[in-house]
Amino acid sequence: MADVTDIAFRKMLAKYGKNNLNKNQVVFWTEFVSADGLCNKEGKKNLMHVLKFSKVEKPIVAQVFGSNPVNMEKACRLISKLGFDGIDINMGCPDKSVVKQGAGSAMIKTPKIAREIICAAIVGANGLPVSVKTRVGFNKEEIDTWIPELLKEDIKALTIHARTKKEMSLVPANWDYVKRAVDMVKKSGKDILVIGNGDIKDLDDAKEKIKKYHCDGAMIGRGVFGNPWIFSGRKIESVSIKEKIKTLKEHVKIFDKELLRKGDKNFAVMKKHFKAYINGFEGAKDLRIKLMETNNSREAIKVLTIFEKHQFLKPKSEQDNLY
Repeated sequence: MADVTDIAFRKMLAKYGKNNLNKNQVVFWTEFVSADGLCNKEGKKNLMHVLKFSKVEKPIVAQVFGSNPVNMEKACRLISKLGFDGIDINMGCPDKSVVKQGAGSAMIKTPKIAREIICAAIVGANGLPVSVKTRVGFNKEEIDTWIPELLKEDIKALTIHARTKKEMSLVPANWDYVKRAVDMVKKSGKDILVIGNGDIKDLDDAKEKIKKYHCDGAMIGRGVFGNPWIFSGRKIESVSIKEKIKTLKEHVKIFDKELLRKGDKNFAVMKKHFKAYINGFEGAKDLRIKLMETNNSREAIKVLTIFEKHQFLKPKSEQDNLY
């Protein structure tokens, strides 16, 4: 997810889920990056931070998008030298700016070009496994015509977001589509992993859906937002307010060190996480408002520290709403 699953948040996910990462065979994906951008000198300079990762995040897959086969090959050749464990082509993003480029979910409308993109990625990947993430259709469900096109190429995994592009995330994901994709892969005789995606709430939910729909894995997207404990197996309801505040402070500091100080991202990106962490308790709304008014990491940490002291260090009878 763009501006969410960056190196700072992935480090948080790895730290708070470390005891279960190998046990649950967790694989991280980067935010997606433009193949065209990586082939442009200025674009490359501005985008390389997306491809930064640390050892604690492995195994990790680089996610790329684009509709130009030449640039896709060049971009994947670059990515293949960075130590990733795989390359994933995003053919499901519904964002208007991506679709306008003929990339993301627009690929569903141009299967011939989609196959050329896959072939180019495989050449550039230099032996790294190449996978595809897509949706079940553009304006309507079209699995029977779209998925077989992808299966003609030598992809190693196929992630199915169980909605059409038109549906965005406005309707519940229909995992019966995932099962249909699983059946298609079996019928093809190819050794391709099928990963289901859409509305996964937590680790237990992922495991249940894998079992029910016979897929090889489940991709968790929005479910990780504000929940770095997700791969530990803990339910978010069990995380105390005090833990949330402490963890958000840590997240802010890592974001500052890894991305902000180096000029890779703007502090406004961090604000996306404030609402995800700070909710469901008395005083959360006022705290969020204060955090949204901050201009940098130092100010955000100060606001959180004041809240901590006021709420947790004073006797319960004296605790009140600071803001």
